[in-house]
Amino acid sequence: MNDFKNIDPLWSLSDPLTVQQSAALIAEVDPNAVRFTMCDAAYFENENSSTDSDGISRVKTAFAALINAINAGKLKATIRRTAWERGWNEEPDFENGERWLEKAGLLESDVKEAWGTDPTYIERSPIIYRVEPDWEKTTIDRSSLREWLTSNGIHTGFFFPDSNDAPGYLDSKNPRYAYKLAAAVRAWQAVTDPGKVSPKKALLKWLREHAAEFSLSDDEGKPNETGIEEVAKVANWQPGGGAPKTPGG
Repeated sequence: MNDFKNIDPLWSLSDPLTVQQSAALIAEVDPNAVRFTMCDAAYFENENSSTDSDGISRVKTAFAALINAINAGKLKATIRRTAWERGWNEEPDFENGERWLEKAGLLESDVKEAWGTDPTYIERSPIIYRVEPDWEKTTIDRSSLREWLTSNGIHTGFFFPDSNDAPGYLDSKNPRYAYKLAAAVRAWQAVTDPGKVSPKKALLKWLREHAAEFSLSDDEGKPNETGIEEVAKVANWQPGGGAPKTPGG
């Protein structure tokens, strides 16, 4: 796969985003590197117009997830559809999802932009539209995207620039963050070799040194021994005590 992972930081200024752009960014790909066909197939295209489909599945998966969520009413979006004035001998292609638009009118805010055209003209003109939303024009607010991603357990990636890429249970910004659980995991990760002391003593020492990071100390910085003992019990891989065991021993 070509390296399309370098997303232009200017995309952080774009709000709202189209569904196609959102899919690319969720997949951590610059939207300018992705091309969608009229049938919503996707492929990569670089600045030299070279195309590549290797690795495009992440974009396609994100795209499908967005469409399904919008259609199910789980993700708010501003739906836009393709529509055009009927040609003199044109009929809707009903088999491909085209229909007559019975009535259409200009928004009041657009009347001033009609350049002298009678705003009621469009109400009299036969209009054909495609039932399927135009995903290149349908847009989603960034706040709605973040809320939807978070509700599905995703807290990292382009839409979470302040994330440290830590699992949810270690992310202090996660609404279900449990500081004792995080402390136990971090202590277990840090104390790989307790040396000549028991794992419990090594864990207690590490937890006392990092008590403030995990709300295991009071306002004066004094470690909460009860809480530290509880956390150490969870992280201790040798609860039975005794001399430290060697691998294979």
